[in-house]
Amino acid sequence: MKREELLVEEIKDLTLEELKGYADFYKILDKVYGFTAESIVRGVKILKDMIKEADLRFLSFTANLVSTGLRGLFADLIKKGYFNVIITTGGTIDHDIARSFGGRYYKGLFEYDDSMLRELEIHRLGNILVPMESYGKVIEDVVRKYINEIVSIKKEWPVYELLWEFGKRISDENSILKAAYEKKVPIIVPGIIDGSFGTNLFIYSQFTQLKLNLFEDMKLIKDLIFSCKKSGALIIGGGISKHHTIWWNQFKDGLDYAIYITTAQEYDGSLSGAKPREAISWNKIKPTSENVVIYGDATTILPILSASLLG
Repeated sequence: MKREELLVEEIKDLTLEELKGYADFYKILDKVYGFTAESIVRGVKILKDMIKEADLRFLSFTANLVSTGLRGLFADLIKKGYFNVIITTGGTIDHDIARSFGGRYYKGLFEYDDSMLRELEIHRLGNILVPMESYGKVIEDVVRKYINEIVSIKKEWPVYELLWEFGKRISDENSILKAAYEKKVPIIVPGIIDGSFGTNLFIYSQFTQLKLNLFEDMKLIKDLIFSCKKSGALIIGGGISKHHTIWWNQFKDGLDYAIYITTAQEYDGSLSGAKPREAISWNKIKPTSENVVIYGDATTILPILSASLLG
């Protein structure tokens, strides 16, 4: 196949505005009340209770989702004040910056031949196609453009403040970083060096004396946890973003509200597949909490949960 035959339909960002007509869709699932439908309905209730009652509300998700149209939805959930702390992975910053500064991602198929894609200089993320020129070079150019200006302000940065500085320089209304900067919502990325953005920060640190202070990010979470009355989390996916969220909540005897959206299973003892009941044994979720695990793809489930907040 030719490159132009593959890169045809660009990924567009979903917004809350587009979900207004679907606020009651979860009620259809309540009538069905089977298997995943039941857990989504329970998730809607817990999410609404969490937004109403918890003063500290975590949104935790993995970077792969930011390559999809959910990127705009994440930004809107921040803008509307539904969540006030974000915990995610390094690739989230990569994808958000790439797409904010002209990188275009396209609809594709899981079945495409990866050797062919490599020859055509196209990355594949599941069924999302990312032209090479839309990713690494864009991120490198952005870091190079702004790093001297940012280091001139100060040389040592907490990661969440550094991300606000980049968000400040983004004009894309669907940007997660821009939304977080405008609402002063911290984005916590414990694995910040695991990706293109972090690697470029390291490279330019050799010439600019830039330093990252991850302990300041931890201090911020510590202060938020110890000062809150109730905490809740919508946790999408597993890995470091999930663990960092529940880890810090153990110091206040656990989350009061927890919604997991996952495709991972618990049979192998992995953190990604662990259910909320296991987190109770670690004091990361309270025994009295409202909690649910929803099995399925977040690109299907999150729009339903988000739409319910508009009802």
